[in-house]
Amino acid sequence: MKHAVKLSLAALGLAVTSFAHAQTTLVIDSWRSDDKVWNEKIIPAFNKHYPTIKVEYRSPDDMDASKWNGDMEQRFEQGAAGDLIACRPFDGSQALFQRGLLKEVTEMEGMENFPSFALAPWQTDSGAQTFCLPMASVIHGFFYNKDIFKELGLNVPATNADFYWSLEKAKRAGYLPLAMGTKDKWEAATMGFQNIGPTYWKGEDGRDALLTGKERMDSKPYRQTLSELAKWAKYMGEDFDQRSYADSSAAFASGKAAIYPAGSWDIMTFAGKIDMGVFPPPVEKKGDACYFSDHTDLGMGIYSKSKNPEAAELFLKWMTTAEFAELLTNEISGFFSLSNHFFDVKDPIAQEMLSWRDKCDSTIRNSAQVLSRGEPNLELEIWETSVGVMAGQMSPAQAANQLQKGLESWYLPQRNSTKSVSNAACNCSPVVQ
Repeated sequence: MKHAVKLSLAALGLAVTSFAHAQTTLVIDSWRSDDKVWNEKIIPAFNKHYPTIKVEYRSPDDMDASKWNGDMEQRFEQGAAGDLIACRPFDGSQALFQRGLLKEVTEMEGMENFPSFALAPWQTDSGAQTFCLPMASVIHGFFYNKDIFKELGLNVPATNADFYWSLEKAKRAGYLPLAMGTKDKWEAATMGFQNIGPTYWKGEDGRDALLTGKERMDSKPYRQTLSELAKWAKYMGEDFDQRSYADSSAAFASGKAAIYPAGSWDIMTFAGKIDMGVFPPPVEKKGDACYFSDHTDLGMGIYSKSKNPEAAELFLKWMTTAEFAELLTNEISGFFSLSNHFFDVKDPIAQEMLSWRDKCDSTIRNSAQVLSRGEPNLELEIWETSVGVMAGQMSPAQAANQLQKGLESWYLPQRNSTKSVSNAACNCSPVVQ
């Protein structure tokens, strides 16, 4: 079936024209190693309109996105960053804007093609200034090997009991039940904690409760989330602490693993390699409300020191069109345009993940907005505690206490949560002096 994405009521008209100046070269810096799609699909589509603007897409040479922040800092110091820079949501990109490294695009033509929720991750706390163009969201869930499930007579898991029964059956049959490792740490947090956690803290309501101090990270929902991660270790195979993200992907792609905790960004990783299906985070019991992470993940901004600001803005304006939105979503399957344009999504796994929006409540990663501005950084703390409970180095209660202690050491609403519960709106001036 086809799933129509509700993505602008009107497309931005774009006349086919030539850039008025001599040959111009734009460089795009991104942590995403999607060079092939950009070079073969997206950039040629842009050049049909602007043939005299050459565009180079630059991603990490070794495909190691974890090094990208450090690489960009060096480029900023040298004034050698690309004309266009991929933007992570909320605090990371806002810090770049506050440092004067990203150009404001609040009034840029085409920004009206994005709804307020899509703009918010790339706006100042007040919402008055926008510093990156929203590009795409990603959805969390679980991929499963259809052949293994058929062989073992397994149904697609809907509840936690179903989920663990599937893992147990796969283990008894000699398969790797759960293709995940903890060597790189981030996947334990991203495909573990942030994947299943919304089920326990109830999505956006729970995220908002953390921001306002109405809920604490040492409370039941977070202990439950960490308890589930501790259970996963039994099904992750030997030496999972030495298994990298790439190793886990290879294990699932080879057909040796039954279930892969996933993000939609990995759809292309397995395309043509394995017959797989997908399911959302299981609920505690049949009939419970379901929640999943539909994370506003990727944006694009203009480097404030770009040597080609006019051409960079032309490219960014083209990225506001339906043409770009459809290319992005269908050529980089699993990245869903944040625009309001309508078009059909072709990939069946992407279609299935999008369909969850119709039956479950969605949220974003709870560490993304405000809560990772201080030290200790909540995002990194979630990495460490997720790995810690999987390794049996700390109990779920100890891990939850560590998260709470770190957060309340610098975030005022959480510090006050030990004394009283406030119904006031979030005070986004988080650092306690």
